[in-house]
Amino acid sequence: MKKFIKVLLATVVFGSLSSISVFAEDKEDFSGQTVSIGVASEYEEEVWKSVADRATEEEGIKIKLVLFSDYVQPNISLSDGSIDLNAFQHVEFLNEWNQENKGDLVSIGYTYVAPLKVYSEKITSLDQLKEGDKIAIPNDATNGGRALLALEQAGIIEVDDEAGVLPEVSDITENELKLIFEELDAAQLVPSLPDVAAAVINNNFANDAGLEEDKVIFNDAEDIEKLPDSYKNIIASRAEDSKNPLYLKIVELYQSEQTSKKLAEISKGSDLPAW
Repeated sequence: MKKFIKVLLATVVFGSLSSISVFAEDKEDFSGQTVSIGVASEYEEEVWKSVADRATEEEGIKIKLVLFSDYVQPNISLSDGSIDLNAFQHVEFLNEWNQENKGDLVSIGYTYVAPLKVYSEKITSLDQLKEGDKIAIPNDATNGGRALLALEQAGIIEVDDEAGVLPEVSDITENELKLIFEELDAAQLVPSLPDVAAAVINNNFANDAGLEEDKVIFNDAEDIEKLPDSYKNIIASRAEDSKNPLYLKIVELYQSEQTSKKLAEISKGSDLPAW
């Protein structure tokens, strides 16, 4: 009997994506095989440890987790063959990376959807922002763009509609408070909090740092299920490995009720399964 797994094949041809369906043989023997998977936070590592335990118990597969400290190295390492898969980014980030690096990495399955939140140690509401205040945002195009759209959603700024889902600071058309935007590596946003009025921080780094919910002053996904597919996180492989039965088995193991429960536990209910 064959088990159906829905996966997403990300192709960077005019930034397009297409969904495909593949089949993994339930009874294929994977025992003794090893898969190395890159993650970019202790939070994601914790979720994947539970998947790794089940992979060993149920299939005899050893998952070797490689923890990276930024959003740059996981795709480089996957592209050059240093690791087999990675799981740290959403669809839009992958497309942007492929376009900028002439890469051919693809998505082989969804993982989870995470909100993007604005944190502050100085104010309790965006309404308390003053003229000339500094706001830190991620310096990569996709998360930085999402941060600006979140601030537009909150009514703080306006951005040019023609910029689409990847606006830059230069695309801001209205900024009544003359806010100053500091673009930082995502891993540096938490340490920046004492020096800025607010920071837009990716959920995994916020969780790793133990940031409390009382420091959240805005959340772009109060209704997380309405976020576009481009913000769904994924498991990525090299294009030539997109139908590798072993890797599709990893997707199947991840996309489970056990993982859903672990996500809820580790994220304190903020992340939702995306499959």
